[in-house]
Amino acid sequence: MSRLAKKPLVIPEGVTVEYRDGSLEIKGPLGTITNEIPQLISLRINEGQIWIDRFFDNEKVKALQGLVWALVRNSITGVSTGFSKRLLISGVGYRASKEGENLILQLGYIKPVTITPPTGITLQVETPDMVVVKGANKELVGLVASYIRGTRPVEPYKGKGIRYEGEIVRRKAGKAVGKVKG
Repeated sequence: MSRLAKKPLVIPEGVTVEYRDGSLEIKGPLGTITNEIPQLISLRINEGQIWIDRFFDNEKVKALQGLVWALVRNSITGVSTGFSKRLLISGVGYRASKEGENLILQLGYIKPVTITPPTGITLQVETPDMVVVKGANKELVGLVASYIRGTRPVEPYKGKGIRYEGEIVRRKAGKAVGKVKG
């Protein structure tokens, strides 16, 4: 059973929440997010709090209650403060730059990789080797960051490529050339 879903979600200042016909719309300073609420889950909104209840007590509905609680919490956090992922680029000649809204990555390929962000996502280049993905939707921020990382994942021998900030890459030893006896 989800213990977190027993607690109410607090609606911060500047965020409005509307629940109609199984759809929860959350508006804030950073945008609007709409979540579809399953029919087995009910919502109560009163006095600046959201309570998430369930109609049945079986395991699947209990898990669904916790899922809905987490999705609503992420939506409230996203429209009020937002989410971000930082990516580090390492390698000789590897760098990032912006051209309008597009992100241009020089990653050792013949042509540069151009990435156009979806709506609701902003891409920032703090330094030529640091890219920041920002947005209100946590899932979309993670998907875009994962796509950027996938253009050149870190290789374990020299450590070249794109990785998340704080990600630990286990390095491998190269070829060991031994003496030939004979």
